[in-house]
Amino acid sequence: MPRQPFHLVEFSPWPLTGSLGALFLTIGLTFWFHFSLFFCLIIGLFIIMLTMIQWWRDVIREASFLGHHTFFVMKGMRWGMILFIASEVCFFFAFFWAFFHSSLSPVAELGCTWPPVGVEVINPFSVPLLNTAVLLGSGVTVTWSHHSLMEGYLKNASVSIFLTILLGSYFTFLQSLEYFEASFSISDSVYGSTFFVATGFHGLHVLIGSSFLFVVFNRIYFNQFSSEHHFGFEAAAWYWHFVDVVWIFLYMCIYWWGSL
Repeated sequence: MPRQPFHLVEFSPWPLTGSLGALFLTIGLTFWFHFSLFFCLIIGLFIIMLTMIQWWRDVIREASFLGHHTFFVMKGMRWGMILFIASEVCFFFAFFWAFFHSSLSPVAELGCTWPPVGVEVINPFSVPLLNTAVLLGSGVTVTWSHHSLMEGYLKNASVSIFLTILLGSYFTFLQSLEYFEASFSISDSVYGSTFFVATGFHGLHVLIGSSFLFVVFNRIYFNQFSSEHHFGFEAAAWYWHFVDVVWIFLYMCIYWWGSL
């Protein structure tokens, strides 16, 4: 019988440890919010980090050393990544729905105006505009890296992906300063809730994307990609471009239009 082209995944403990890490993280966040206790939160973060490292290690072994990621398998992975990004679009669509539901028809409790009475919004032409430039620049560098990899220029690909990681880290630093200096909190009416939930989850996606790109950077350094076989890079680049696009909508809707 001919060998079937599908990749049958080996038994793995990492879905279980990832679920346990998410459980400890959720419980830890609850204890942190209500009792200022960090122990369970730290355990959850440690388990999730361990799961990420081990799971990425196994996927890299399957792709680079065992040869399981054939072109047929990569076709399925591409569709899987497309569907995953589509689910992320739906995820952020819910936040935009909540924002426009409250901002287009503000209730009396908000003063029948948007932004609500008493809320001093962040100037959209200060740090948010700089963050927009940073993320757009990171989109340019990750595209530069992708084209360099396809042309076989590994040094240029490494330098440009490293610049992308630096820009992503700079974005996270600027956003943390913005949160620290904001005059309102997540408990300040529906404005604070929608602002911090939407921008906070985007910031989390930037951290995840930066981690993804760091793994890609190491794989380029160890020469684990070729000009034709580099879906791991493509998946990271697609995810990063998705993060860029979401930020543009966040900036235009929440920062700029929401402050008028």
